[in-house]
Amino acid sequence: MSEFKRIPPEQAQALRESGAVVVDVRDPQSFAMGHITGSRHLDNHSLHDFISAADLDAPLIVSCYHGNSSQSAAAYLVSQGFSEVYSLDGGFELWRATYPEETAQATPE
Repeated sequence: MSEFKRIPPEQAQALRESGAVVVDVRDPQSFAMGHITGSRHLDNHSLHDFISAADLDAPLIVSCYHGNSSQSAAAYLVSQGFSEVYSLDGGFELWRATYPEETAQATPE
């Protein structure tokens, strides 16, 4: 795959169940208020470490607010060598409406 694919929450959930990594590119406060269970927050500070440690061949789902910013982030991750990248259509907002039981809040450190 040389480009990312846009997928609906149902397809993202199936990929999650088969081991896909989910990253969230929203701001830290929004991530703390709610995110896809098991997702990892990704920003400019954590991006390099994430790419360095990641399995570039593992499926990767990128989430944002509504599915717009995730497309830019997904394109960037493809350019960094990830081979199977997906952008979550509708973003976290549609995910939360579709799978409220698969939504978590960050725990205070």
